[in-house]
Amino acid sequence: MLQSESELEISRILVEWYEIYKRELPWRETRDPYIIWISEIILQQTRVVQGLEYFLRFTERFPNVASLAAAEEDEVLKYWQGLGYYSRARNLHAAAKSIMERFNGVFPENYKEVLSLKGIGEYTAAAIVSFAWNQPYPVVDGNVYRVLSRLFAADTPIDTAKGKKQFAELAGMILDRKNAGAHNQAIMELGALRCVPKNPDCKVCPLKDKCMAFASGDAQAYPVKQNKTKTRDRYFHYLYIIYKGQTWMNRRAGKDIWTGLYEFPLIETDHAMDFSGLCETQSFRDLLGDAGTLSITQGLSNVKHTLSHQILYASFYQIEIERIPESLGNYLSLSCRDIEKYAVPRLIHIYLEKLNGNL
Repeated sequence: MLQSESELEISRILVEWYEIYKRELPWRETRDPYIIWISEIILQQTRVVQGLEYFLRFTERFPNVASLAAAEEDEVLKYWQGLGYYSRARNLHAAAKSIMERFNGVFPENYKEVLSLKGIGEYTAAAIVSFAWNQPYPVVDGNVYRVLSRLFAADTPIDTAKGKKQFAELAGMILDRKNAGAHNQAIMELGALRCVPKNPDCKVCPLKDKCMAFASGDAQAYPVKQNKTKTRDRYFHYLYIIYKGQTWMNRRAGKDIWTGLYEFPLIETDHAMDFSGLCETQSFRDLLGDAGTLSITQGLSNVKHTLSHQILYASFYQIEIERIPESLGNYLSLSCRDIEKYAVPRLIHIYLEKLNGNL
């Protein structure tokens, strides 16, 4: 693809700015594709300031493909705990095993082979091969969509097939193929630090003289989205059931949220409900109807927890029982002291921290 001097100048300006203003981050100090991969997966749904601690902890325990592939899934999920979107961790684990089996433990260098790994899409594959080997594949993530849409005043919705195609073409158009890794890092960093969603710092942006949205004075009108994400409300009631230092948990399965993580016995209702109402449900009767006298302490009530497409309202009840009902035979029995050994959703982690007086 022939490129104009103006298009290559955009890349040159970006890279020069990046060399001065980039944040010093550990995954930028290496060409190891494994380390780059882990950082990219963590940062998909997590801000850098929050993800750095998790990255350091995760890569200390799993410093290479072999160590990750050899681990049990429960341990991988435990080290991922707090990051959310746990399918990312399961996909990392599956992809590491695939690398061991298909590529003899060596991270593949070919773009299509990288793309074939579970959990790796076009953006992540482009990031890995460009950062590790300077291969000329443009990255297009949320930050890049924002920069490109403003730079070219492109009003095609980014959440449409037409928009994805157009922005991929724009990203490739300004990519300096000889300096792909630095270019990709630079445009992503500009979106993270200057060309931010709200109140972009346009006056100090290195591309302001080339930015069509800045010229029109309407940068915040971009990028354009066609559809707003629809969310649904869910109402969770967690029962921390105790009998002589023993408690019960369940490992979530199926295609719902938090697959593979552990939680207390859960009753989900279709509307908000206090404990007296909960006791009248058939689910509560089936679970604790034969447990004898119940000693109940409410820990947290109606805690709002926002996920990408759902809003959870969760309440937690600590319940000491007189005897163990047969219904608990369907759950994992463990000592209350051992709860911390299991990977749990952030929502339950917050409750346990409060219970232990750490909040």
